[in-house]
Amino acid sequence: MNSADKVFSLESLASKISSWKQDGDKVVFTNGCFDILHLGHIDYLEKASQKGDKLVIGLNSDPSVKRLKGEDRPVNNQYARARILAALGFVDAVVVFEEDTPFELISTLLPTTLVKGSDYLAENIVGADIVIDNGGSVETIDLVDGYSTTNIINKLRAQ
Repeated sequence: MNSADKVFSLESLASKISSWKQDGDKVVFTNGCFDILHLGHIDYLEKASQKGDKLVIGLNSDPSVKRLKGEDRPVNNQYARARILAALGFVDAVVVFEEDTPFELISTLLPTTLVKGSDYLAENIVGADIVIDNGGSVETIDLVDGYSTTNIINKLRAQ
């Protein structure tokens, strides 16, 4: 499958997730900026994919990343970031969202499992209440120490 075929609009992804659920698949959702893909991202996403049958990534849009991370971000535009994530074999779908949080996205998609890094407390994860109220679960994954996009950018600037 071409990576571009795994990048969905919200409407088409909602339909796809409904179909997956009807087939009995457990749909795992996570989100982030994923600006410069690194080992920390790969480890996290691979572990997230093991929490169910289908892994869906909500990707912050370029304007959203800029609001969250600053004027010099993102380094890679949303099209590039979406295609790179979609190229990963354990990723089943990527959807870009414009808001600063994935609340509306999670409300529409209603994944079976919501996953975030262990730097979040489960009760503070955006959309956790929606997923739990719909019979799903919320899980956290330990992050690989020493890997972050900000650290990579700072290291490049120091050279």
